[in-house]
Amino acid sequence: MQALPVHRCQVFGFPWEGVYGTSIDSALHYGRHWHATYGLGLLEQGAQSSASGRGKVDAYAGDLITTNPGEVHDGRPLGGPSRRWRMVYLDPGVMDGIKGDAGPEVEFTRPVLRDARLGHTLRRLFERLDAWRVNADGAEALACEESLAEVCGLLLEAHSTTQPAPSSTAGGDMRRLRDRLADDLHEAPKLSDLAAMAGLSRYQVLRRFEKTYGVPPHAWLLQQRAERARGLIRRGESLADAAAASGFAD
Repeated sequence: MQALPVHRCQVFGFPWEGVYGTSIDSALHYGRHWHATYGLGLLEQGAQSSASGRGKVDAYAGDLITTNPGEVHDGRPLGGPSRRWRMVYLDPGVMDGIKGDAGPEVEFTRPVLRDARLGHTLRRLFERLDAWRVNADGAEALACEESLAEVCGLLLEAHSTTQPAPSSTAGGDMRRLRDRLADDLHEAPKLSDLAAMAGLSRYQVLRRFEKTYGVPPHAWLLQQRAERARGLIRRGESLADAAAASGFAD
């Protein structure tokens, strides 16, 4: 009896509507198909040959792979029995929210990318998503959303037919956002909520907050939590009580 080809696929959710991910280890040959979403992934092991909207392409371990909405593609192992990759998929409306407008539809310009900075940022997004799935609190969700905005911003800047809307000098008072983060260290706001407060896109907020305070909102929130815990411990609180009072899980 012939053994079935290896195929392990996990679909996982994100903290927000319109985004999901997959983790796949597969020897299958995928026939031609398309998605209604944008896709960005990391080929973690092995290699793959596929058709794309720009012809046949090969991708190897460490390469990034992209698909545009409606772009017909397929995929099969290259030079080995299988390959392993992770993907994140975004509805077009999510991409519009990150770039800051609903103008012409974005198109990624290449199906295979070799970009060290983007690859590092995408890996961090996957790491933060894994942490969020273990401890689904607001701070972890904010960290995931920051990484997603950064990933999309880098894609838009370097590998697409459009770019994020420039940061205007109007609006965007970062002190209001900082105060919102400090108001309740237990319940972190979404990056989209901070963006709405500032009248900016999520990518713009991420960039401007970090320029103003030296760190992005998630890191600033963790620093505030640590400062509160340090003060409580100094006053004699137990480690467990100080952690709970400061928004930490342990």
